[in-house]
Order: sequence, then C-alpha cells, then structure tokens
Amino acid sequence: MQKEDFAMNNKSLVLRYMDTVFNKRDLAEAETFWSGDMIQHNPAMPNGLDVLRGFISSPEPGPTYEAGLAMEDGDRVMVHGRYTNWFGKDMIAVDIFRLEDGKVVEHWDVMQEEVPAEKAVSGRSMFPAE
Repeated sequence: MQKEDFAMNNKSLVLRYMDTVFNKRDLAEAETFWSGDMIQHNPAMPNGLDVLRGFISSPEPGPTYEAGLAMEDGDRVMVHGRYTNWFGKDMIAVDIFRLEDGKVVEHWDVMQEEVPAEKAVSGRSMFPAE
C-alpha cells in the first residue's frame, strides 16, 4: 500500500467514525474504531472512552455532525465540521485525530459558536470552508 493510500484510508475512516458517533449513534460500530483508551486533549473531557460510550448510548437527543473540509497527513486527520444542537447551539469545530493501526487513539479540537454570514464582519460564512 502506498503512503497516499494509507492517508486516504485514514481520512475516510475518520469521516465514517464521526458519522457513526454523532449521526448513527451506533455503539457497536463505534467500538470498531477504538483500541484501548483514547488520549483526549479537550480540557473538558477525560481520557478514555466512557464519555463517548455514554453519549452514544444515551436516549437523549444529542448533536448531529456535518463534515466539511477534511485533510490528512499520515496518521493524523483534521476535519472542519458543524455540530448542530451542541447544548442548544450550532458550533463549528476543527477536530484532529491521530490513528494507530487503523484505530482512533488521540483527539484534539477547537470549537466556536457559528455566526451567520450576515452577522459576520467579513460577510462570509464559517461553514463550509471555502
């Protein structure tokens, strides 16, 4: 397998992962993306997978996710996307993942509330990335 194929597979894997966790909320399928515990760099989330397992299994409606721009560099994948109804707000985020042997093992993110184009000083939308 060439390096480009490996990286493209990682990007595709992360896009499927985000859809599984936030849109399908399918715990059995999500488990196939993990190996051991996840290293978490979001200061509001603990290391491990308990929070994600609880979110996916919760009967409460949660945010949905729409992927936008996705980039990869070897074992790292970055996705610019929109979370709809994240605690009642629409949020734009960049999620960065590190994969190891085809499994998600580490996560970073930056997130901010979405501002409509008509309210932005630049007049440009935050999503999708253009």
